[in-house]
Amino acid sequence: MIDIRRFIDLKALQSIQDQFSEATGLAAIAVDAEGKYITEGSNFTDFCMKYTRNSEEGLKRCEACDKEGRGTYFCHAGLMDFSSDIIIKGEKVGAIIGGQVLPSQPDEEKFRSIARELGISEEAYISALKKVPVRSEATIKVAAQMLGSIVNQLVNFEYIQAISSKRDSVLDKEIDRIKSSLNEVTAKTHDLQKVASMENILSINASIEAARAGDAGVGFAVVAREFGEISKSSGEVYERIHELVADIQKSARNLTEII
Repeated sequence: MIDIRRFIDLKALQSIQDQFSEATGLAAIAVDAEGKYITEGSNFTDFCMKYTRNSEEGLKRCEACDKEGRGTYFCHAGLMDFSSDIIIKGEKVGAIIGGQVLPSQPDEEKFRSIARELGISEEAYISALKKVPVRSEATIKVAAQMLGSIVNQLVNFEYIQAISSKRDSVLDKEIDRIKSSLNEVTAKTHDLQKVASMENILSINASIEAARAGDAGVGFAVVAREFGEISKSSGEVYERIHELVADIQKSARNLTEII
């Protein structure tokens, strides 16, 4: 699961959310994939926060709306809310939710009935209701879509930046590791080349001694020749290894320059 908290710039998100609420009059807040708040609420109304959500039954109904609401919808208390999913690579990582506005002038009697159901003072509830912004349903839908689009662009951009930064860090580390390993291989190859040279020298000395021994050294001479061939082959192999290491080092350098 992608944890939005690990890469999102919460200050930037909060600023966008606050500006949106100030411009539209709609409340807004961002949540993670588990529904936990990741920003502070913008333009939250007393009608919702002080009264509706502050009652036991009201809170229960509000939480159900938060979980089930999609797009723009009417909450249980009669206000219009919205919920826009935040998506990264097809996975929901959070949502921007809000609203708390009226699509038209309210029917006070209807809200008095809700107040009674929730055990809230009718007069206080109606007083708070009168401070709730009124926006057309079309305006609410367009505003919610706009905020959802902006937040998704911000989150996806910052996710790509975070992934790219992590990838570059890992790549740099692996390139350094490759360089270190190649340097060690090069050193070992040099050591093997020295051994091959010593084997060649021993082969030559053995051939000289075999020649001095005459017929008695014929078998020894054969062994010396084989030893020399092995030494020659080993030297060629070591030289090829050295060439391959040089090629890999060149490729690693080129990769570093490109990155």
